[in-house]
This record gives sequence, C-alpha cells and structure tokens, in this order.
Amino acid sequence: GMSYASRMGMKVLVVRFFNTIGPRQTGRYGMVVPRFVARAVAGEPISVFGDGTQTRCFCDVRDTVASLDALANNPDSYGEIVNVGNEREISILDLAELIKVRTESSSDIKFVPYEEAYAEVFQETARRRPNLTKFRRLSGFEHKWSLEQTIDELVDAERRKA
Repeated sequence: GMSYASRMGMKVLVVRFFNTIGPRQTGRYGMVVPRFVARAVAGEPISVFGDGTQTRCFCDVRDTVASLDALANNPDSYGEIVNVGNEREISILDLAELIKVRTESSSDIKFVPYEEAYAEVFQETARRRPNLTKFRRLSGFEHKWSLEQTIDELVDAERRKA
C-alpha cells in the first residue's frame, strides 16, 4: 500500500473510520444506533449484548465527510494514516438508555449473553476509542454534530417510516 504509493509518486492518505452514524443508516448490518432507535420507537425490547459496559464512539456522517475534505485539502496529510471519528465515549448500556430518553420509549432493555447472540465463544472489544491527535493536527476540524442530534434525526426518520 503505502510503500507502493511512495515508489510510484502517488499522493495517498489512509483513513481509519470509527463508527460512523447518520441519516438513512439502517440496522441491517448490526449497526447498533439505528437498531436501538428502531426498537425504541416500536416500543420493543432493546437487546444489549453482554453486560453493556463495552464502549464505543460515534461520529455523524456529515462530520466524517467534512473532516475528510479538510484532510484531503492539507498536503501534509499525504502519506499518513489517520483515525477519523469522534472521541466521545459511551457504553452500549448508556447508549440504550440515552435512546430510550430521546424517544420517550418504555422499551425494556434485554441483556443477551454473547454465546446466545453469536452461538460461539466471542470476545467483545471492551473499549474502542480513536486517538484523534494526528487527525486534529492535520485537519483542524471541530465536530458540529452531537450524538444526541444524530439520534434525534434517526428517531424522526424512523417515526416517518411507521
């Protein structure tokens, strides 16, 4: 990858995305936020795998796209590998609770053991939080979309579907 690009004189920037969420996203591929939103809006139980203490960071797709533009427009970015995401960390259980609050839902939270969810031994990543030091230095980007704002848009879209 990078060595080939360097030999060929290509300008290459490699980005590592961390949990991008936003409008029109579906829960079809296990995406936790739209899946939780759909269940909460329907008043159905929200399934949390394991004990819900695992944490993730979610970045609105509009921030992701704008930050990619900022990185692509900085020549110092070329030849770098950069994490793109948001550093706000939230446990999956707190995410389920937050979505219940934003939807004013009475959905129960149901804990599902990993063995039941995956039918095999599964090791969940306890913490996934990007280091955005290089990202900030190269992009100068500041996020504009909060997790709550993105959830609210997903809730509105889910309610329009019903």
